Amino acid sequence: MSYIHFDKTQLINLKFSLDRELLRTNRAGSYASTTIITTNTRKYHGLLVVPQPLIDDYNHVLLSTIDETIIDNNFEFHTSMRMYPGGFYEPKGHKYLREFYSDPNPKLIYRMGSIMFTKEYIFALNEDRLFIKYTLDETANPVIFRLKPFLAYRNVHSLAKANTWVDTKYKEVKNGISWQMYKGYSKVTMQFSRPAKYTHVPDWYYDIQYIRELERGYESTEDLYVPGYFDIKLKKGESVVISAALEEKNPETLTAQWTAEVKKRTPRDSYIHCLTNAGDECIINYNKKSEVIAGYPWFGRWGRDTFIALPGLCLPQKDYKKFKSVTTTLVNELKDGLFPNAGHGKDVSYHSVDTSLWFFWAIQQLSLRQQKKAAIWKEYGKTMKDILAHLKYGTHFNIKIHDNGLIWAGEPGQALTWMDAIVAGKPVTPRTGYTVEVNALWYNALLFSIELAESAEDSDFVNEWKDMPDRVKKSFIDTFWSKEKGYLADFATHDYKNWDIRPNMIFAASMPYSPLDNQMAKSVVNMVKSDLLTPRGLRSLSPKSNEYKGEYRGNQTDRDLAYHQGTVWTWLLGAFAEAYLKVYGKSGIETIENLFYGFEEVMSQAGIGSVSEVYDGDPPHKAAGAISQAWSVSELLRIKYMLDQIKGSQ
Repeated sequence: MSYIHFDKTQLINLKFSLDRELLRTNRAGSYASTTIITTNTRKYHGLLVVPQPLIDDYNHVLLSTIDETIIDNNFEFHTSMRMYPGGFYEPKGHKYLREFYSDPNPKLIYRMGSIMFTKEYIFALNEDRLFIKYTLDETANPVIFRLKPFLAYRNVHSLAKANTWVDTKYKEVKNGISWQMYKGYSKVTMQFSRPAKYTHVPDWYYDIQYIRELERGYESTEDLYVPGYFDIKLKKGESVVISAALEEKNPETLTAQWTAEVKKRTPRDSYIHCLTNAGDECIINYNKKSEVIAGYPWFGRWGRDTFIALPGLCLPQKDYKKFKSVTTTLVNELKDGLFPNAGHGKDVSYHSVDTSLWFFWAIQQLSLRQQKKAAIWKEYGKTMKDILAHLKYGTHFNIKIHDNGLIWAGEPGQALTWMDAIVAGKPVTPRTGYTVEVNALWYNALLFSIELAESAEDSDFVNEWKDMPDRVKKSFIDTFWSKEKGYLADFATHDYKNWDIRPNMIFAASMPYSPLDNQMAKSVVNMVKSDLLTPRGLRSLSPKSNEYKGEYRGNQTDRDLAYHQGTVWTWLLGAFAEAYLKVYGKSGIETIENLFYGFEEVMSQAGIGSVSEVYDGDPPHKAAGAISQAWSVSELLRIKYMLDQIKGSQ
């Protein structure tokens, strides 16, 4: 039995099956994603979603789906399903589904009378190529599989519309056909492991609707181009492997390559293996650079997410080479002491105060594993010095170390911390001034830098900065701590302190170098646990607040208003677990284990085999946002490493 399995009653229940999505990627940022019944519900869904560098810097849906019809003695069974406006589904092929298995690769079993067939698919690890395998398991007579490719050829963030400038020509290749809807795009080539008959009847299918886009307040209907269809006859026990790719391949090798691709994968046969696979999918190599994709299906690279996710994605597996390769990509883009927060090239943005400080933390995690301090200083010391110098003398967005030793940041209209939602040109959570997690990160970064410099005998650096930590620590306590309240302010200015109970204070207790004494740290941890902890992560705001929003729903504005106002974030559990285990030691193991293993049930929900970006603040904490988020996955992997370490020391 597969680790993740769904039966007929679950698959034909559209409320259940359309809420569960699949993602399979290569290692260059391309992917295939759809629901477990292969009905697309998002504009981001598609079977061949790949970068198109001649068009822009984003992924594009080239092959949206493949419509299937099984023909037995001229009787047709339509096994696909699409949604149209008004909640109308046509055809209703889900009624033929019997089983879904996730391991070793996604597999669907269909039955119609005496006919039973299996459909499986896998995305090639190092190519922009999807393989689909059909096996006719049972039949009284040979049957024809009629397959219609639905082409989109558009940016993942947009939708396609019927037009007259589409190129309707096609090119014959061995056991297949190539199409190129528009100039500048890659060709899509479909090939079969055995001969198939192609009939060219170009047509448009109109007003296909994506229910998740409708719910999210976006345009939700599109037109898809169908160039024709393939017919292939199979007998009982026979299989055919199909390749959908950007390049032609010898079709005689397709069956062997299918087998080879399956063997390359770590089976998703356990909770840990699911997390490991999901983490592996987040690190890509594109244009000869290693990067972390913040989340699928719509996020690209984010600097902050990269440095937070890297330790969990790489270090428990001792993949130091990959860690350093990703880090080097961003180090080469450092500008005025700031790392890119989002985007590439002309679209790059540096609007983040904390990304550079998360870099120190990530390198610190590497140092804790490798214990090669002098070598790490030699490799990264120059970058650290550059960042510290720009903090000392000031850089963009009014980011600067003030005389009290704390970092100040902010200017009108900018949201420079991870709580970065903006509505109508204004931050939803304005935090200009001294922010608690930024200065906790700063204190930690400062002491870690001195630690490395001392090991490398860099006396000039040590002498320049050695007096700063005491000043920062005193100012941190004076600025953020309230003995009466028993927790830390979220941010402060010269004449104001914000006492909203938010998770940002947990970083002051979790950092390897903490400005808090043990009693303060314990008080902070207990406050976070009582007000913010849920089975899915930490709430971004206490339910006691009048501004609290317990559901992450609605259009873009509604969701942005809730994004950091109560919505639960899984990635924050990493810091919570670290702080909790520091405060409670081995007596805290059970609590953290319960949190960690509580996510096993998530493996069969939302993004199958992965962890979502966010969850509702209110029970039952429904998943929302991206279906597979790098830092959600990575911090769970890091928690597992923490637990293994502390239990191993018993």
